[in-house]
Amino acid sequence: MKNKLDLRQELESINRRGYPAYKSLRGQYDFGDFILSIDHVQGDPFASPSNLSVEIPMKRTGFPTQYWQEDYVKVALEDCILRRFSEALQKNSFKAKGSGKSGLLATSRPGQEILHRSALVIAKDKLTARFEAGFPANGRTINAYELEKMLFDFLPPAVIQSLYYKNWRKEVLQKNYELSVDQHFIRQELPKRKLAAFLGEGSILPRMSGVSSKPLRDAVPLSVPESLKVELDLPYHGKMSGMGIPQGVTLIIGGGYHGKSTLLQALEQGVYNHIAGDGREYAITENTACKLRAEDGRSVRNLDLSLFIHNLPNGKDTKCFSTADASGSTSQAAAVMEGIEAGCHTFLIDEDTSATNFLVRDEFMQKIVHGDKEPIMPFCARVRDLYDKAGISTVLVAGSSGAFFHMADTVIQMDAYRPLDVREKVEKFLPEYPLPAFEADEFRIPEGERTFWGKPAGQGTAYSDRSGRGYAKNNRRGSGRSGMEGSENGHHTENRGREERIKTKVMSTDGFSLNHDMVDLRYVEQLIDSEQTAALAKMMKYVLTHLTGNVSVDSLANMLAHRIEHSGLEPFMDGYGYCGLAMPRMQEIYAILNRYRG
Repeated sequence: MKNKLDLRQELESINRRGYPAYKSLRGQYDFGDFILSIDHVQGDPFASPSNLSVEIPMKRTGFPTQYWQEDYVKVALEDCILRRFSEALQKNSFKAKGSGKSGLLATSRPGQEILHRSALVIAKDKLTARFEAGFPANGRTINAYELEKMLFDFLPPAVIQSLYYKNWRKEVLQKNYELSVDQHFIRQELPKRKLAAFLGEGSILPRMSGVSSKPLRDAVPLSVPESLKVELDLPYHGKMSGMGIPQGVTLIIGGGYHGKSTLLQALEQGVYNHIAGDGREYAITENTACKLRAEDGRSVRNLDLSLFIHNLPNGKDTKCFSTADASGSTSQAAAVMEGIEAGCHTFLIDEDTSATNFLVRDEFMQKIVHGDKEPIMPFCARVRDLYDKAGISTVLVAGSSGAFFHMADTVIQMDAYRPLDVREKVEKFLPEYPLPAFEADEFRIPEGERTFWGKPAGQGTAYSDRSGRGYAKNNRRGSGRSGMEGSENGHHTENRGREERIKTKVMSTDGFSLNHDMVDLRYVEQLIDSEQTAALAKMMKYVLTHLTGNVSVDSLANMLAHRIEHSGLEPFMDGYGYCGLAMPRMQEIYAILNRYRG
């Protein structure tokens, strides 16, 4: 391996040459305290910055083993270190001068949520920190002396101060560790206590603004109704009381501006852990919870919607339904069925962003439009069965319709940002407002799996049984290949020729494009970081690069999960270190497979 003296000599040799000469620097260099790797060099000073990384054996960093042995504490440590490393680089960004992006030093800048990111990874007993650097130039002529300042004067102090335990205040890392253990403990307790979520008493749920996820100043702290109070004995925090959202059907009601949607948004984001001081660090929702809403115009493919939609006037089969332009009600019905397929145990729904005709249909409307003329079975007719027969809870915000009072196990009224348990009050009025009867077909969860690519072998349906029958021969389910090419002993090889023809472009959390195919994620509301979207784009590119023949959606999602479990985000980095990816949930992986139109 070359050392830093070799790097100095190479910099001197290319100074004032044309910009492409920078590519000769690619490789690893031993700096003593760390190994610097120049993984990818930008094409010119105006292009995307170069990708670099530093590696240090974990034993040399000095971080106590207990901080990174378990996955959940390791992610918290990675996040904590990355925040400090990012700040250290930011202080020296653009101090080196030149054209375009010359002098840029940057890495991921995490928000309020704690996510596993490609920017800083602890794996196989080594720590890898990835970052971007704008290699300096005057015009398109190399200015090697400015790059020398970046790599020899600015980078080493940032590495030493951030990536070595001896330079940290010990109590900062200890508190970070303790919080991660407490958060994990709460998540483990939820199913034991049959809770969909837990919100610690005194939590600050409102956010500063629609474009800032920081806590709102002078917000009303969360109070807890006595009937919903749950007490936990956390490993480090000790005794904590909070509001438990029970499994089952929970209704959140109240007047406008009283905090209904704020509570639901806290539950949406509670699938992620939050940093200390966020106000929601003890607002924890079970990991699989999905926010469902109407998405007019979205694509639906090969989906069994017969639980909610049947007897269409055009005779179209709703057991294998496809459309390129779904209505609000159809898209929300599709979201429910896709959520079941993705393994969701809790649905989160806001009346404001739902299709009204999907949620309810009152008695008067049934008198005018008889059931045999209405193909939509409303959600209120199925919500009880979803929990009783499929074990899927629902938390629903309602402000105008009382239809769901009859199905609710728990009713929470938000009154001036304070939750009240009003279930007993509601029960007194139920006999006065009987629920109209619905002629609902038997509740049935679709069996089998849907194809993602092409049509299945056979006629009429895109579902197969769990054994894989009904698929083209090249699916090879059970062989370890899952219809993906380039697989050797379960490890997928690169197919560089095809990969290079697929270009990705990420539009924040709104979606991404693959060449000319757009994947619209504007209404996948639990995506909270553009780096998650970037990771999903890379995963979709990986699927399209390696996919052959007919494959089930489940097989694709499980294949991606298998790659992540064994290799993290590295298989999706296009062959070089990339600092701009963050881990999405399994539910969002299903979301991109379901929304891809190509």
